[in-house]
Amino acid sequence: MQIDQLIQTIAIAAIPILFAITLHEAAHGYVARHFGDMTAFQQGRISLNPLRHIDPVGTILFPLLTLWLGGILFGWAKPVPVNFGALRHPKKDMLWVAIAGPATNLLMALGWALLYKVTLMFPGSYFAEPLLGMASVGIKPRLSIREI
Repeated sequence: MQIDQLIQTIAIAAIPILFAITLHEAAHGYVARHFGDMTAFQQGRISLNPLRHIDPVGTILFPLLTLWLGGILFGWAKPVPVNFGALRHPKKDMLWVAIAGPATNLLMALGWALLYKVTLMFPGSYFAEPLLGMASVGIKPRLSIREI
């Protein structure tokens, strides 16, 4: 892969991926706090600051390596700490804590799909191409570089 193509891919994919990581992890912590576990809140992990959720290897190094080697974007974030024993009803509440992150990602994918549709209504716009690229990554994050 060419270095300029890698830089372009990173620039287009950065915003939707940072949103996905940040909101996913913050949702786990927020729901845990709602059901009685203050662990993530006390550690400052219920935050929209992506720096609190970035794992240097899983969020930066490994995704860059997978993009460079095969064109597939893959990575992970630091998991939000949850003490299931601190939940009011651990067996029932841990289901909601676990589903909060993926549910947030699903809602974001719907938002990116809406942005994609709205952007298609203005094809000559200066921002149309980058917005369509970002929306594509937001909808289908494991896409190949060739698809951006």
